[in-house]
Amino acid sequence: MAVLPVPYVMQPHCVGNESFESSKPFSTSHVRYGKRVTSDSRKLDFRRINLHGGQFTKPIGRISYRHHVTKAIATSDVSAVKTLENVITYRFWMEIGGQLKVMVKKTNNNKKYGVYVEVESLQLDEEQRELIMIWGIFRDDSTNFMRVQESSTDSTTETPFVKDCDRLSAELEFEESLAPFYVSILLKSKLDSNSKTSTIRSHRKTNFIVPVGFRSGRPSPLGISLLNDGFINFAFFSRNADSVVLCLYADTTVDKPALEIDLDPYVNRSGDIWHASIDCSSLPFVSYGYRCRSSSIDSKGHHVLLDPYAKVIEDFGPRKCLGRLCNESAFDWSGESRPNLPMEKLIVYRLNVARFTNDKSSKLPRDIGGSFSGISDKLHYFKNLGVNAVLLEPIFPFDEQKGPYFPWHFFSPGSLYGPSGDPSKVANSLKEMVKKLHANGMEVLLEVVFTHTSEISALREIDNSSYHHVEGGEELKSRNSLNCNYPIVQQMILECLRYWVTEFHIDGFCFINSSSLTRGFHGEFLSRPPLVEAIAFDPLLSKVKIVADSWDPHEMEMKEIVFPHWKRWAEMNAKFCSEMRNFFRGKGSISSLATRLCGSGDLFLGGRSPAFSFNFVTRNVGPTLVDLVSYSSIESSWNCGEEGPTNKILVLETRLKQIRNFIFVLFVSLGVPVLNMGDECGQSTRGSPEYSDRISFDWSALKSGFGTQVTEFISFLSSLRIRRNDLLQKRSFLKEDNIEWHGAEGGPPMWDDPSCKFLAMTLKADPPLSDLFVAFNGGDCLEKVALPPLATVDANWVCLVDTSLPFPGFFTEEGVPLEDGLETYEMKSHSCVLFEARSFI
Repeated sequence: MAVLPVPYVMQPHCVGNESFESSKPFSTSHVRYGKRVTSDSRKLDFRRINLHGGQFTKPIGRISYRHHVTKAIATSDVSAVKTLENVITYRFWMEIGGQLKVMVKKTNNNKKYGVYVEVESLQLDEEQRELIMIWGIFRDDSTNFMRVQESSTDSTTETPFVKDCDRLSAELEFEESLAPFYVSILLKSKLDSNSKTSTIRSHRKTNFIVPVGFRSGRPSPLGISLLNDGFINFAFFSRNADSVVLCLYADTTVDKPALEIDLDPYVNRSGDIWHASIDCSSLPFVSYGYRCRSSSIDSKGHHVLLDPYAKVIEDFGPRKCLGRLCNESAFDWSGESRPNLPMEKLIVYRLNVARFTNDKSSKLPRDIGGSFSGISDKLHYFKNLGVNAVLLEPIFPFDEQKGPYFPWHFFSPGSLYGPSGDPSKVANSLKEMVKKLHANGMEVLLEVVFTHTSEISALREIDNSSYHHVEGGEELKSRNSLNCNYPIVQQMILECLRYWVTEFHIDGFCFINSSSLTRGFHGEFLSRPPLVEAIAFDPLLSKVKIVADSWDPHEMEMKEIVFPHWKRWAEMNAKFCSEMRNFFRGKGSISSLATRLCGSGDLFLGGRSPAFSFNFVTRNVGPTLVDLVSYSSIESSWNCGEEGPTNKILVLETRLKQIRNFIFVLFVSLGVPVLNMGDECGQSTRGSPEYSDRISFDWSALKSGFGTQVTEFISFLSSLRIRRNDLLQKRSFLKEDNIEWHGAEGGPPMWDDPSCKFLAMTLKADPPLSDLFVAFNGGDCLEKVALPPLATVDANWVCLVDTSLPFPGFFTEEGVPLEDGLETYEMKSHSCVLFEARSFI
């Protein structure tokens, strides 16, 4: 064996119509322009190496791109390293040993690309006396190279290697305007004896394929990354795709991409991450997506799919959603300070962003109503109510046929909630809303759905068996259930949550259908679900509010499970809802009432506190507050004597008392009260429990007698809760010394009597603060309440609330003292009372 001697001078010449055969057992990569690159011909310059003072140059004629759509393949088992600034080095193993090194560099003030090819450690037989590089460029088809001259049928060029300082090398140069494209290289050695030739390929029996104008990229982070040198890095997960095509759009109004790059599973793949890096500084691309082809699921890659990690997206309707090639727009957070409210101090208002202000009664401009900006404009309303946190229904892009609880993307707010046509403005309007609410001491919490996707989500076509449950029964399969505890899905969810906290300054999350967060790969329930644990101990996420909500959007019901909490997770307290409803309709026990009043110790004693209980009576599905007391045909409800609308005074009075009772018990129970949008203005779905039957908030209804008294009552209770935070906003459970229970007429409670519907309690404050006395009558009869004696003779009980009295007298800040000598108070049926001990000296 001898090192190949290279002739001193060789002129390049064309090889007649030879195309290089790419490796059949392996996937190839393709780059495709959807339209003509240029309207006229371009010149491809090829310059030989300077050799001992002589320059051998043969200009190659013009190449027409009128009939070419670009396509390229990248090679495999090759290392790509950025060795110097703007220099990328690729190394290929050759089938007969040794390596081929190819360096790609921008030259001449970044106007041209130079490709330097060098053979390292190649051993040839003694008969082999000449080594030649046969090369061609292509975009459309790896077996159909672009002709170097319009008048010629030749499509490849033969170039000799030159020996210089014990190196075999050759150099090519291309105009920048041709990029991106691929150079395909094949080595050929000539024999002295009979002029026969032998070919040298890569160790995979394929050509040496080198990308020009783009790089192999890097696998992290997922999504796009805008680099300092003008390149954009693309990283995309798909374990089961046979090939992934990166699609770039210069004009999003056309269906076909301007450029498609079929990423090679060797050069452009690390593990299960497909990646590429493209110089977009001089290219007009604005959006991107992917095609995924897989023989295992018979996916032909017809659809251009949205990158799951895209931060700025454009929605053009079904089956066409693209990511924008840009960073998130800058936002001025200066002067912003997060409230960081303790959990026990929260008073939460749940709302739907669109329905909150899109009704004309909001008196907001059309471009503001129904948007994040609309919430900002109604800040005074929240302050008047006394709430200090808003809980937004899911704001991810969603299937409009099914509603916001069926999302198809997670990393951006839906375009529905901001200025139309500009996703960056939508994101900024959300940030402006958050900043304004924070400046006024209010927190912003988001409901999020990570347990399933809508049918139009791209995840199924990207990698169904990784993202979704494919085992565990037809129920999980048919629901597009996300495999939340699968590592790549867990990673996506964690990165998504961190993104919302860091980019939008969100203060917490309420996880819908939280029971499904505990499912394993086969659909089984896990005692230590990795995702739930990871969120609990994440350095960033563990510092915001994390709330589990077991409501299932598919079955429209709450799922009761023992949720693993690691002393970090709060929960939407479904038992509070059901047992309070039962008590006030005459079905519940006083022991259950007592448990819920004191913070649901049966649920939260194990290392948590009452502050982890998010209490609610109604939510955005099921009966509204008015329907809860007007229909008996829906869950846990009572119509108070007649079904549906009525003019009967007695029925209407009972319904009004019940509405007051439900609001009252929310605010005097330990835990976090959660109000639901529209309940305060008497909105009704006429008994329908369906989410789709919910209507927009009617701002004019706030001026009605009902709306006025309910909003004023909520405002009063919010102020009371803050003023008496020592008893009503406790971080810890009440001690026995802090509470005393009472039955009717001063006797002990009848805990074991299921027919008993009366319970009272004295909340004992530490001096110098005063005690509170609260009583609940869920029965049909009057009850005489014996108030406990006070410790000091100069103190007296004053009545702050009696839900049976007419408005405006049923609540008062000043309080109504008991008449002298009276020690009892008569409670009407279906009512609640609150007394406070006060000194009048």
